[in-house]
Amino acid sequence: MTLVWLYLENQPATKIANHAWYTFWYVVPTLPMFLVFPILLPRLGFWLTLFVSAVLTIVCFGVFALMMRRFGVVLL
Repeated sequence: MTLVWLYLENQPATKIANHAWYTFWYVVPTLPMFLVFPILLPRLGFWLTLFVSAVLTIVCFGVFALMMRRFGVVLL
């Protein structure tokens, strides 16, 4: 949907391609949160689970960004 929107706004192809490229790389480190959230929710309640999931995502993103930098993908 976002790619169509960018296209209809006559954005340059490089901007549309960059959006798709970085969306992929930013989704990968969020995936562990989707595994942990349903496990923690019954044990910790919604707000604490959300907080722990957010911290986990931040940590995963930092580690992932450092790992990907070695392959030439700069996320930070």
